[in-house]
Amino acid sequence: MFQRTTLENGLRVITSPMPETRSVTVTFYIGAGNRYEGPPIAGVSHFVEHMLFKGSRKRPTARDISEAVDNVGGVLNAATDRELTVYYIKAAHSHLDLAFDVLLDMLHRPLFDPSEVEKERKVIIEELAMVADNPSQLAEVRLDALLWPEGPLGWDVAGTEESVSAIPRDETLAYVARQYVPNNTVLSVAGNVNHEQVVEMCRSQLIDWHSGSPQSWSPAGDGWRGPGITLLNKRTEQTQVMLAVRGVSSRHPDRHAVDLLSAILGEGMSSRLFMELRERRSLCYDVHTYATHYLDAGAFSVYAGVDPSNTAAALVAILQELAEIRGDVPEAELQKAKEITKGHILLRMEDTRSVAGWAGGQELLHNEVKTVDQVVSEVEAVTTHDVRRVARDLLQTDRLALSIVGPHRSDKRFAPLLKI
Repeated sequence: MFQRTTLENGLRVITSPMPETRSVTVTFYIGAGNRYEGPPIAGVSHFVEHMLFKGSRKRPTARDISEAVDNVGGVLNAATDRELTVYYIKAAHSHLDLAFDVLLDMLHRPLFDPSEVEKERKVIIEELAMVADNPSQLAEVRLDALLWPEGPLGWDVAGTEESVSAIPRDETLAYVARQYVPNNTVLSVAGNVNHEQVVEMCRSQLIDWHSGSPQSWSPAGDGWRGPGITLLNKRTEQTQVMLAVRGVSSRHPDRHAVDLLSAILGEGMSSRLFMELRERRSLCYDVHTYATHYLDAGAFSVYAGVDPSNTAAALVAILQELAEIRGDVPEAELQKAKEITKGHILLRMEDTRSVAGWAGGQELLHNEVKTVDQVVSEVEAVTTHDVRRVARDLLQTDRLALSIVGPHRSDKRFAPLLKI
């Protein structure tokens, strides 16, 4: 399913041939994210991502870059996460050379025009303001800060208005020089492509891209001691309730058990939380769960948006469901969760963007690529005992972190409820 070659400069090239498709997705995965930052430059990874769209040597303006892709009907985008930054172009397979050239020029030869740096600084501050005006996103940001008080996992990936305003241009250039090196990069290409063609294209165009000494990521730390509450009094129509516990890492053998726990509790319209809070009690429109896995840590989270007068009732109902799953996981319910999880994986594999991401993300973070069949086998191997054990280990009162954003002046009403 995947072919891999490591070039002399350390760049890992992975291709996923999909000859039946008419598209190709070219992705570059970089070991750059807010786990590689310190407080003085919080948000620099996200800042760099923005700046790479503002001009490169071959295409000196943002319009030149966007038009190069727009003119062939392609899609260009990027995203900064905690442990990586990804840039991709999806286009017709006949435009493979163009997609590679645009991305390589952006990553390897950005201009960082001083005037554009100052303009983009203002854009990012507006992006931060947008989050501050979005109650659900704000609740999530505050939950992270509560759950991860020791370092970058508790920061907004985009930084703060203060840090973004203060990051010097030379610091961003130094960060690019340190992290954007080929031995800290994975090129993942999926679609109607030939592996040797991609490798030769790289060798011919990467003569001047040399390896470096990238900085490693900051460990998560273990300073969290719950239960704890963060509450923001904000005039909203709904109260945003987010409840979480620390989970397991992406390398942990219980990762799939946690994912299946999430599927049973809050993924889909027949999940336990959806049926209890929405269908039976009419307490909310949206309630769901999700698991997050980092290299050395993780989290299991529950979200619900409720009428402010129903906040306490919703919190009690959520906690009751968390308590109940520690004692009973029927085999039929686990099998349904497995089918949901496998379905999510398998449906992704028909899209070149998703396939490129599957290979590129794994290779960058874990130095290996598991096939879909391998992961499906790991999911199938999880037992009801595994899910109950994980639920008992994770879902404990002293692990609980609660974030509330809504028209509430105090957390006194909610603090006594925070127990399983």
